[in-house]
Amino acid sequence: MARTATTRPSLISPVVDYEPPPVGASTPPCPSPSPAALHRHTPRPLAPADRPLREPPAPRAAAVFADTALRCVLEVVDRRRPIAQLRNSLRPSLIDTVAVLSRNPAADGAAVLRRVRLRTLDAGPEEPAAAEVFATYTRGTRVRAIAARVEVVNGRWQLVALQIG
Repeated sequence: MARTATTRPSLISPVVDYEPPPVGASTPPCPSPSPAALHRHTPRPLAPADRPLREPPAPRAAAVFADTALRCVLEVVDRRRPIAQLRNSLRPSLIDTVAVLSRNPAADGAAVLRRVRLRTLDAGPEEPAAAEVFATYTRGTRVRAIAARVEVVNGRWQLVALQIG
């Protein structure tokens, strides 16, 4: 059986030059700047950069509470801890949310809390009573995020908002 040569369409096409031609052949190119012009001092005032106001650090008790509470939440979601242990550290509506998340445990391993950072809110003359929490955790090979808010409720720190990504 003899093979016949088939022609395939080319996938490469020539590029059309759209640059206009020079206006006149007699116009010389722009001269290069002299070294003196390149290194000349320009008299302009240097304005100092505005530094952002430093916010007070979050209380150590809030950071310790947030770390512990988020670890417990991840353990409940992974079904390594009973949900009843969250009763004192989460608002009741959040306990229901965590219960819903724990119904479908992830198949790619246990969650491991990696990093927790806090930002103070409602800073007044006394000890701050609220803080935003930003955290990352890993599940398998993926890095995920958690956002939360902790507040002092009846003299104790409590998670009042929670978003698990």
